[in-house]
Amino acid sequence: MIKASDFGPDFHWGVATAAAQIEGAADSYGKGPSIWDTFSKRSGKIKKGHQPNITCDFYHSYKADIALVKLLGFSIFRFSISWPRLMPYGEGAVNPEGIRFYHEVIDECLSQGITPYVTLYHWDLPEALEEEGGWVAFGINGAFNAFVTLCAKTYGDKVKNWIVLNEPFGFTSLGYMLGIHAPGKTGLTNFFSAVHHAAIAQGDGGRILRSEVNNANIGTSYSCSEIIPYSQSESDILAAQRVDCLMNRLFLEPALGMGYPQTDWEVMEKFSIQHSTWRHTERLSFDFDFIGIQNYFPLTIKYNAFIPVIQAWEVKAKSRKKPHTAMGWEINADSFYHIIKQFAAYPKIKSLMISENGAAYHDKLIGGQVHDQERIQYFQLYLSALLKAKQEGLNITGYMAWTLMDNFEWAEGFNARFGLVYNDFKTQQRAIKDSGYWFQEFLRQ
Repeated sequence: MIKASDFGPDFHWGVATAAAQIEGAADSYGKGPSIWDTFSKRSGKIKKGHQPNITCDFYHSYKADIALVKLLGFSIFRFSISWPRLMPYGEGAVNPEGIRFYHEVIDECLSQGITPYVTLYHWDLPEALEEEGGWVAFGINGAFNAFVTLCAKTYGDKVKNWIVLNEPFGFTSLGYMLGIHAPGKTGLTNFFSAVHHAAIAQGDGGRILRSEVNNANIGTSYSCSEIIPYSQSESDILAAQRVDCLMNRLFLEPALGMGYPQTDWEVMEKFSIQHSTWRHTERLSFDFDFIGIQNYFPLTIKYNAFIPVIQAWEVKAKSRKKPHTAMGWEINADSFYHIIKQFAAYPKIKSLMISENGAAYHDKLIGGQVHDQERIQYFQLYLSALLKAKQEGLNITGYMAWTLMDNFEWAEGFNARFGLVYNDFKTQQRAIKDSGYWFQEFLRQ
């Protein structure tokens, strides 16, 4: 049985969260509306009509929740700073209540011996900026840079570990192409404009942090999946390569100074040519101290001529009779190992950190307890795969479980429970799940 000490004394263990998913106080204490506040009010966009008004009420219970991080044995608490809480209109006026709140959260972490890892953008764009075009509009980069500068100058003396963007492919594809996440825009034109501005933002954000924060440890995080062809037919292999280009290479390679990825695909070749002048390439790149990997599942891809542009289709785990979580996501620790190796193969990546990994199940609170043995087995499998990669010499510096407690899981609302701690959204009562106690014991060893 693996134990935490197998990873070495310098390996860091933490839990990850996001402001929009846990804070609540959505329209209080000077905070402006985010795109998720607006999106969740649109009929049919969030399951069961759930809204992030209160979520876990972390805004009022952060001291007790950070104490839970400590109790479970973690040394890192990853959280994000809500852009509309600091700057209600996205730019210009600064909200002193927001400034105060994050000082208090950071101070509480430090007083309890917890290292704060701050994510600058975890999807909660100020609605005021979305009304001007959001990530599609050229002006977003100036506004983002002002926000990053504010955060760095305000908290940089106490926070040394930073993540610039959380899953840029996730928020650009789901929010600006498919329309199933906030702000609900669709189409390739919106998508590629959002991609380019987000890719610039990750480079700009890194440079601002480097100039403003002494001894900063700067990273950015990517959702990633091993892409597996359904068959060894040429059409399935090429379809898988197209998906890999979007999901795993689209933001990483520009950050590494390689420009946008090109493959045998006219759409990407055209986009790359348009945005690969020396000026763009220079601004896109930044020498990150670490790259965050956020992996939950592999994708098995089959060619489908009826799908526009990408001509690829996912063959679901359930239809292939593969083990899966409550979200239908395939459980495949070997794939986790493979995607770590895929990222580690880039020579310009200094180090890797698993900045999110976890699983949703149909947890039930019975007699004050949650017996989530499936989640425990999931972590045992994935951490074993991670240890294998680390023992092969890969520079992997830490692991963050998603997530501390059940929260507002975007379009899934409160239905998808990923937490190590159960949250009753009506009473805000917390209950450590068996998986939380498992981690507590694991981290003692």
